[in-house]
Amino acid sequence: MTIWDLDTFIQLALEEDIRSGDITSLACIAPDSVSLARLKVKDDGVLAGVGFVRKLVQYVGNQLEMEVFIEDGAYVQYGDIAFELRGPSRTLLNIERLLLNVMQRMSGIATLSDRYASEVSGLPVKILDTRKTSPCFRALEKWAVRIGGCHNYRDGLYDWFMIKDNHIAASGSISRAIKKVNQYQQEKGLAGYGITIEVKNLIEIEEVLKNGGVTRIMMDNFEIPLLSEGVAMIGRRFETEASGGISLQNVRQVAMTGVDYISVGALTHSAGSFDLSLKIQEHTSRQDK
Repeated sequence: MTIWDLDTFIQLALEEDIRSGDITSLACIAPDSVSLARLKVKDDGVLAGVGFVRKLVQYVGNQLEMEVFIEDGAYVQYGDIAFELRGPSRTLLNIERLLLNVMQRMSGIATLSDRYASEVSGLPVKILDTRKTSPCFRALEKWAVRIGGCHNYRDGLYDWFMIKDNHIAASGSISRAIKKVNQYQQEKGLAGYGITIEVKNLIEIEEVLKNGGVTRIMMDNFEIPLLSEGVAMIGRRFETEASGGISLQNVRQVAMTGVDYISVGALTHSAGSFDLSLKIQEHTSRQDK
């Protein structure tokens, strides 16, 4: 995620929440009130989003002082204090929900990604995310995947060719789809862009092998024995990928077939929310005196 993208995300998210003003804080908190708030961990897993909060603090004009005790990627447990924020109480409350929404989501994804990465530890395979992300939240979710020890696939439709079943159906055949993509790639000067093609069975693998012209063959919803056979058929001619029906219970079995990559939509679309809270510990104000 670029700095410009992150600034825009923060701007839109705060506008969505605050609009004309936080009327509750404006009503009951003095303008000169200064508070200390702590981010409390109420779950066990991998922390993610501290880097985002640093950027959020910068965005609000560095009105807040941030002291970090635990960085992104660290294992945390119930009761840990990740960081402290000190500054105008109204500012703290203005950013509280955005801070928590992002960190809870990112930490949930990082924790699940860490579990998948641990399941295939020691095997020469990479776990990839997919485009099954929340609209306008993709860059943050993919950031969390990396923090958790897994890897990003393509960022969007624009940076990697992926010929899926619907592309094949609309093109007429596997052969025609590959040919047209190769032509487009050459015409547009996109030689550095990878090409993945999705196959449903061993017969489709044979057709791809006859045509060539791809970077990776993605075997979708293959049973373990067929996946092993598919990897053997492909050999080292193209990269291999498994997708569909991947879970924590079977991901190591899938990895042991010898595939190079395993794509797991669950990293983002099925990650739970990580329990965190931001609590004010103390405050000072002339109006209280």
